[in-house]
Amino acid sequence: MTESKLREQICVFARSLFERGLTPGSSGNISARLPEGGWLMTPTDASMGFLDPARISKLDANADWISGDKPTKEIPLHTALYDTRHGAGAVVHLHSTHSVAVSMLPEIDPRAVLPPLTPYYLMRVGQTALVPYHRPGDPQVAGAIRGLAGKYSAVLLANHGPVVAGKSLEAAVYAMEELEETAKLYLMLRGLNPRALSPAQIQDLAQTFKLDLHPDDDHDATHDHAH
Repeated sequence: MTESKLREQICVFARSLFERGLTPGSSGNISARLPEGGWLMTPTDASMGFLDPARISKLDANADWISGDKPTKEIPLHTALYDTRHGAGAVVHLHSTHSVAVSMLPEIDPRAVLPPLTPYYLMRVGQTALVPYHRPGDPQVAGAIRGLAGKYSAVLLANHGPVVAGKSLEAAVYAMEELEETAKLYLMLRGLNPRALSPAQIQDLAQTFKLDLHPDDDHDATHDHAH
């Protein structure tokens, strides 16, 4: 994909996310890897609903800002995912309401934030890790992400919001949307003892769609989230 097309695609997806209320005000950011190296990133303090393709920030392979508006302060967050998820072509970070809410709940397992409620959560997201609170832009969050050793493509930043990496921008956006919808389902069903997918159903999905659903080998994907 050409740089020009990628700039346009970032704006289209960002506006779609904004218009559906998934990231309010000037919150959230998107980055995408350029074919020749480096990245495009949404600018700091820019609304995702009103991005200008020509003003999107461009960074070189060292993550140094080279053109466009000043980039998001969350560069360390993005680069940590690219460094550890080597197949990642894009990263999306939002302040979506339901995912943020789940990140604050006391019963959440940091190795598997959400139970396996739907097949598409497992197919598009897998499992989601929880990273302890860091202030926005804190470079130490990069160390926390790197500590996950690339095992997770989706991470919840406590009291802040979700971050998802994908092979393409489209894949990252769709995985982010699936994560938010699953968080919404979890909150709707919390305390109602819902039926999650069984181990046999999870294994069938993993075999059929070649999924790696156990980033932590010592952890059971069907961990009980009851409280």
